[in-house]
Amino acid sequence: MIDHPHPVLEEDALRMRPSTEDDLARLERWFADPEVYRWWGGRPLTREAVAAKYIGRRCPMVESFIVEFTGQPIGYIQYHLEGPGDAGLDMMLLPEFRDRGLGPRAARMLLAHLASARGWTDITVDPAIDNARAIRGWEKAGFVIEREWPDHPDGPALLMRLRRSVNRVR
Repeated sequence: MIDHPHPVLEEDALRMRPSTEDDLARLERWFADPEVYRWWGGRPLTREAVAAKYIGRRCPMVESFIVEFTGQPIGYIQYHLEGPGDAGLDMMLLPEFRDRGLGPRAARMLLAHLASARGWTDITVDPAIDNARAIRGWEKAGFVIEREWPDHPDGPALLMRLRRSVNRVR
């Protein structure tokens, strides 16, 4: 049961909408792509795992979105509640849509929503330590490296954090 509206976020040609059961085949395909799962757990996911984790079944603790650009689905982003006022983000874009600035834009859109609608001010991400593209993207979205996380469950990572005032949403 959702305790608040699960919005559609839009800015120009970039849109994020809640993932649904209709997205299951698409997400299953995405999470079977070696260029995607390389950074998401290191192995392809079963249809059942994708359904359980990425199509909105974990609300309100985790909310899942499909990222679209010019009407085309190009990736996935989620936020998960960590505690009062703080959350974590995870995102993946399809390889052909990387290096266009779309990831940082999507992150900033979601961050603005979390600050204004939810009052969340302390957000973390945990990219793999060898995923330079993701680290740069999160830095462009405003995150700073807090520390290395050598014993992360998915392998060595960085803990990156963004702290912001509720009044400063962008």
